[in-house]
Amino acid sequence: MGPSVPSSVGNLEYAVLVDLWKRGAGSARQIYEQVGRPSGLVYTTVAKVLDRLHAKNLVDRERAGKAFIYRPAVRRETLERARARQILDRLLGTEAQPAIATLVDAMESKNPELLDELARAVEARRRSRRGT
Repeated sequence: MGPSVPSSVGNLEYAVLVDLWKRGAGSARQIYEQVGRPSGLVYTTVAKVLDRLHAKNLVDRERAGKAFIYRPAVRRETLERARARQILDRLLGTEAQPAIATLVDAMESKNPELLDELARAVEARRRSRRGT
């Protein structure tokens, strides 16, 4: 199944990852200019966030002169799925029924077609369990 993907990513870590996914690779300075400066952060904060993401194996880095160039080490879809799973596990808790009803209501209010998509996904999962 591959290595475990940490789903506990803070808002700033996530913003840095989004920037890296968009650009493909970048230095701490480039990421700071795009993410840190507009948020009123100092450069060292962004550098520390990149260090944390590297420690979590979410970014790779390679030295380029005195700086590092960072690249995402995980696909966006992979991290999004892990984060969604963590949120759903917390939401469902031990009594899933109220959470399921709320989820259906929220999906319907956001886009009623999502309910059809959910129904198709549930049916596909049931078919795969039955082996048909």
